[in-house]
Amino acid sequence: MYLDLALLAYLVDMILGELPCKHPVVWMGEFISAFERRFYRNRILPGTLLVISLLLTTFLISITLVYFCGFLPDLLALPVLAILASTGLAMNMLHASVAGVLTAENPKQALSLLVSRDTDTMTETEILKAALETWAENLSDGVIAPLFYLVLFGLPGIAVYKAINTMDSMIAYKTERYFYFGKTAAILDDIANFIPARLTALLIVLLAADKRWALQCGIHDGHKMESPNAGYPIAAMAGSLGVNLAGDACYHGQLKHKPTLGKALNPINRATLEQALKMKTSLNIALLCFLVVGVWLT
Repeated sequence: MYLDLALLAYLVDMILGELPCKHPVVWMGEFISAFERRFYRNRILPGTLLVISLLLTTFLISITLVYFCGFLPDLLALPVLAILASTGLAMNMLHASVAGVLTAENPKQALSLLVSRDTDTMTETEILKAALETWAENLSDGVIAPLFYLVLFGLPGIAVYKAINTMDSMIAYKTERYFYFGKTAAILDDIANFIPARLTALLIVLLAADKRWALQCGIHDGHKMESPNAGYPIAAMAGSLGVNLAGDACYHGQLKHKPTLGKALNPINRATLEQALKMKTSLNIALLCFLVVGVWLT
């Protein structure tokens, strides 16, 4: 395992946040867009070829970087790898983006940068609710899952995971255009996030004030979503706050019916989102403690 690398990378993300350079995910997005422009057909085969080509390219680049870092002095190699790996972690960026919904002059516009659902007709409660769901779901996609694969497989692990997640966010939609083209990417993302999503839900439960209720909501409601993974952290977050999350939402002008998660014991207001965002500090402490103990034991 790569606990020392993961610890240092997490510290880099905590201290520096997003680095002032072109993010690897942007490169991945450009690769996906270029492939789609050239080879798009709404069939499974072209989509599968995109998945294979991006994952292979990402893996080869990452192991090449690891190889060349092997020529650096030991005291320099680990920090360089940690800086590279930190680009796959997004705790600071996620927190700032969701918190920005609270402070934005136009909350609907700020939220539209984070979600694919239509925000133009949302009420304040619906905006806050969507922000809560984004915070919960992306704790898995943007923090726990990449850290999980970094610990297990090092730089190639986190790089390949980010490629999978980027494809999911760009083409894994059940729309007319992407239903078949994005199917392989969607299935692969479901597989990659199966364990991390449940670990995220467990972390939320452990950090909740009412752990029993958060656990009950996570177990009872986590499986209700169409996605096999997204429901677990969202349901656990709903239980930890005593609110209802998910439910019907509009996507591309069409109403999509979704189950509600949790129970409306409390109203959703600005204080609810602020309370959820305060979980960042506890999460940082918990994850750092895990990594430090892991490094010490190994």
